[in-house]
Amino acid sequence: MKQTTKEKLEIKGRRIFSETLKKQVVKELVSKRVSVHQLMREHQVSSTTVYRWLYKYSPFHERKCTLVVQMESEATINGDLQKRIAELELAVGQKQLEIDFLNKLFEVGSAELGLT
Repeated sequence: MKQTTKEKLEIKGRRIFSETLKKQVVKELVSKRVSVHQLMREHQVSSTTVYRWLYKYSPFHERKCTLVVQMESEATINGDLQKRIAELELAVGQKQLEIDFLNKLFEVGSAELGLT
């Protein structure tokens, strides 16, 4: 039975979801816009159903694999790490300038005292 306009169809108490809806749900799940729990509540389906759709329509997931959706996105984590790297590079640069200054001071002092 092919559905064209309806996303869900109920037959004798059993709901049938369109392929388009299932693919959209998986796309949202894979892109971490929603969690499995949110999808369960929104579509009133079990976690088994959500994972069945995930295994069927996602090229990235296989059976016996659980998708963990983190609240913090990878972009946010990467941004925070990039900021930390920049701070550390600045600190290293400042220390290197201090070392160069002290080395030059040592050279000048040694030359004036005739130690080199």
